[in-house]
Amino acid sequence: MPTITLAPLRADGVSVVYGDRRVLTDVSLTVAPGHRLGLIGENGAGKSMLLRVLAGAETPDSGTLSRPPRTGFLWQEVRFEPGDTLAALIEHALGEVRGIERELEAAATALGSGDPAADARYDTALAAAERAEIWSIDARRDELLDGLGVGGIPLARRLGEVSGGQRSRFALAALLLGRPDALLLDEPTNHLDDEAAAFLERQLRSWPGPVVFASHDRAFLDAVATGLLDLDPARSGTTVLGGGYSDYLSEKAAERSRWEKQYADEQAELKELKHAVDVTARSIAWSGKVRDNDKFVKSYKGNTLDRQISRRVRNAEGRLDDLRDAQVGKPPAPLTFAGIPSGFQVLGDGSGLLVQAREVRIPGRLRLDELSVAPDARILVTGANGAGKSTLLSVLAGRLEPTAGTVQRRRGLRVALLEQDVRFADPSASPRRIYAATMGERRAETVPLTSLGLIAPRDADRPVGALSVGQQRRLALALIVARPPHLFLLDEPTNHLSLALATELEEALGAYPGAVVVASHDRWLRSRWSGGGVHLA
Repeated sequence: MPTITLAPLRADGVSVVYGDRRVLTDVSLTVAPGHRLGLIGENGAGKSMLLRVLAGAETPDSGTLSRPPRTGFLWQEVRFEPGDTLAALIEHALGEVRGIERELEAAATALGSGDPAADARYDTALAAAERAEIWSIDARRDELLDGLGVGGIPLARRLGEVSGGQRSRFALAALLLGRPDALLLDEPTNHLDDEAAAFLERQLRSWPGPVVFASHDRAFLDAVATGLLDLDPARSGTTVLGGGYSDYLSEKAAERSRWEKQYADEQAELKELKHAVDVTARSIAWSGKVRDNDKFVKSYKGNTLDRQISRRVRNAEGRLDDLRDAQVGKPPAPLTFAGIPSGFQVLGDGSGLLVQAREVRIPGRLRLDELSVAPDARILVTGANGAGKSTLLSVLAGRLEPTAGTVQRRRGLRVALLEQDVRFADPSASPRRIYAATMGERRAETVPLTSLGLIAPRDADRPVGALSVGQQRRLALALIVARPPHLFLLDEPTNHLSLALATELEEALGAYPGAVVVASHDRWLRSRWSGGGVHLA
């Protein structure tokens, strides 16, 4: 039987222009079978676009691509019809596998036909069937659904009847079940708890083909990636590094220091050369005193000095032109979380509780015996998917009334909730326009949108519908931070945010002048949490 060697996944010089903006510029990569490349970079740097290009869902403006014939792609948001069943979602993902099964049956039938090519056809079909593990589909389906924490949900249930996180995990299970030769994953851990994330890590570390994934999960990057592709701007364009995320942080800091030093040195030299051309060389004049009868000496020495000055000027001008052409660009200012605007005051005199909840019940969604939120509280809400973390935040925000129990809120309490899934009513509106309409013109002028460091100036006037999921979530965060609430509720705050911004947001929340309640699966965040917590079973 012929041995089928898995092919690598390659991109060479890929560039993409989206609307009026260049999203990817000359990106090249090679991912061999058994290797796992993590994509990192700021929101809008092009991670999702690169995955779509690699999957063949988008066509690049330039560059070449090659990928294994069966390349599976996990979209960041599940594409589904609410009326479809979970069983149909899984069966749709098995379309190629069913084709392999049919080809194996046809090849087996052809063995008795006398066709000299039948043996080779059957061997090829059998190898493909073994690689797709078609004989263990049912057992692997159950293993994957259980491992990802959704094994107890009936497959006859409709997609519109389960949560967004459950839909995402079913889509991931369906993709893995099909055993594609290569995997492309866009934020695969966004809706996974610890056990499910650890299960996925084990699946990917043993995956035989190439894997490319975009993730903001710092713990996941360290556990899975054999290399990282940084799509943030750099002197050499995109940067491919071996090792995990910790290695990347060290190299990124060193590269930034080298870049800043080279830029500073070149700017200092440019200033000196310009001074030499404009001032120093031309100010030199032959000052020797001569007698009236020594005109020849004066003419000779003066001409010699003129030639020396002219040569110096030409040398300086030449070096100035060369350096202007070859100088490195200025390192872009990091897009950082600017922090909480000054002047914020806690509610009232800072004493008493902001919220007190007792015996809260919502059948099938939430069971909470007691929770007290002080004006300076730091509370981390944990629990498995479906335990009611998002439901609890909605109850605290006053958006959802419990079936039983009491929720008492302090008079004048201002609450804001950063939701997991952000939607803006008018996709054609720009972030600046949405911000001004929400804040009011006076507030928008006092605290400009771009001053918060969450939306880059180049994106402030683009249609919000053209922004990435992460950029839209940044805008939602900006709308809250510009008018800080007394009680700040955050549902999975690090989802869809860049690694740098997630860290900066965590640090800013530590100094927030009001109460903070965070629901999160982020292992990095939870391992560093210094406040209190509540666990939902």
